[in-house]
Amino acid sequence: MSLILWAGARWTAARRIQKRSPAKGDRAREFGHSMLSVGIFALWSIATLAMNQAGIIHVAFTAPLWWQVALEFVAIVLAHDAYFYWMHRGLHTKAMFRRAHLTHHKSRTPTPWAAYSFAPIEGVFEGLFLPLFLLFVPMHGIVVLAFLLHQIGRNVLGHSGHELMPPGFTRFPLTAWLTTATHHDLHHSGGGHNFGLYFTWWDRWLGTEHPRYHESFEAAAVPWFGARPRLTPSSE
Repeated sequence: MSLILWAGARWTAARRIQKRSPAKGDRAREFGHSMLSVGIFALWSIATLAMNQAGIIHVAFTAPLWWQVALEFVAIVLAHDAYFYWMHRGLHTKAMFRRAHLTHHKSRTPTPWAAYSFAPIEGVFEGLFLPLFLLFVPMHGIVVLAFLLHQIGRNVLGHSGHELMPPGFTRFPLTAWLTTATHHDLHHSGGGHNFGLYFTWWDRWLGTEHPRYHESFEAAAVPWFGARPRLTPSSE
């Protein structure tokens, strides 16, 4: 994502969400903690493969039917979104925030490197989902891979610091339920709202959506084609 933003700097410049730039040392800190998280995820991957080998979980490496792929992918994405929302709310409690989530929130102006910039405790919770889900739901390996790629892509996009979606995206019925980069950027600048990962419905249902989400999105969004006057980026 960093390379994409650099290569398309002219296109993305008008799409910056915040006025301020990342603080000095942010990227180095984010990179270091991201590498630590990668190590934790690798350990979870080894544990998951061992569980599959032992028959504790079941990941099939045969070719699935198309409807199996669709059904399994939708199921795991919906389950992960719910898991993340409630885990995220838990990380924001007084008992957990400083020891588990403060590291991630040091990135008040997030960059793509912030996507996996976690304290070790949060990294453990983040990596727990997949083996936990597979304990109850057998999956095909190709779907697990697709899920992981989707998770990485959406997470990095949410921390990109640039709003790549066009104006009206958060109000259009077919896309309003999807989170945007602005959605998560507001969470980093404030912290008390927008806990969702892929979808906006948990925040809407439970009253945790930022009250200025749509306004902030429209201030950052620029049409994909053509042009319009750009509103001032959020300074939050």
